[in-house]
Amino acid sequence: MREKLVGNCQTTAMGIMPHSDVDRALKLAMGFDIPFWPQLPRVSIYEDMYVQLSEHMPGLSVDEAAKQVNFSLPQFYEELAVYLENAEDPAYFNLSPRYSLVYDTFLNQDFSRYYAIRGQVIGPISFGLKITDEEKKPIIYNDDVRQVLYDFVARKIIAQQQEMAQHHPRAFVWLDEPGLQFIFMGFTGYSSERASQDYAAFLEQLPSPKGLHLCGNPDWSFLLNLDFDILSVDILAWGEIFTRYTDELRRFLDRGGIISWGITPTLDEEVAGVTATAMIERLEALWDYLASKGIPKEQVLAQAWLAPARCCLVNRDETGVEHSFAILQDVANTLKGRYRL
Repeated sequence: MREKLVGNCQTTAMGIMPHSDVDRALKLAMGFDIPFWPQLPRVSIYEDMYVQLSEHMPGLSVDEAAKQVNFSLPQFYEELAVYLENAEDPAYFNLSPRYSLVYDTFLNQDFSRYYAIRGQVIGPISFGLKITDEEKKPIIYNDDVRQVLYDFVARKIIAQQQEMAQHHPRAFVWLDEPGLQFIFMGFTGYSSERASQDYAAFLEQLPSPKGLHLCGNPDWSFLLNLDFDILSVDILAWGEIFTRYTDELRRFLDRGGIISWGITPTLDEEVAGVTATAMIERLEALWDYLASKGIPKEQVLAQAWLAPARCCLVNRDETGVEHSFAILQDVANTLKGRYRL
């Protein structure tokens, strides 16, 4: 039986951060109710979420000069035997220090006061659409590669969660899956029906709690009915659309699901004029709408986390994101006090 997660407006954030100072990024990440290990692509190409996932995936290589991940189908078949030989060894799928500057240091923090800790992995749909073969076709279109990719990502998540669980009893890894908003757009060579079946089977392999973060506007009905315990949503951009799926939201909440309400902007030009009061009013309006449709605000709050709306690497520096984090803490503290959470 799955543990029922506690919401109560606890805070977390996206893993990708625009910082170049590793210690500063980690200190900020530890300032949330649910801390996470930061990904810092401005420090190293190996901090890029696509590069981080690529370690030990057959057929992949990192081109540091071009700052990209390359795929070779002949290389894939050559390396497949080595992958299969190591598939049952969790250590084979662990993040090495080269592929994350912060992960090991994060694991050595004192987590005794935290409700949970979190990691993250780019999802198979997003990875498989982003990385292309020699003919510039997304690797997810290849049946053999796709089968291994789903297996590979599942094993990466399992290994990371098992390692983090040695440091905190409530550790989880969420999928960062921006590509899911494109899943029903009729990909050539990979139908939406097949993608839906593959994704459901993939989720069956993952340990609980199972989490998903995405910034886009996918088919919410599809996602809310998948086997996720946590959905992290860009509410700032899509809140009015997301909350209209009241039947699906009711079922998701009734089975204990957590919604991470991404509410504070992170772009420099957006966050400058934002106040905690305005963000709270935005949330309250959405929650009042759900209450009018028979989803009690008490239930929403009990199963709500709060987060920035998204990560943002296009900012000039870390100032805007840190301002967003500060506003988020004000929002959370006010709501916790108002509703005695």
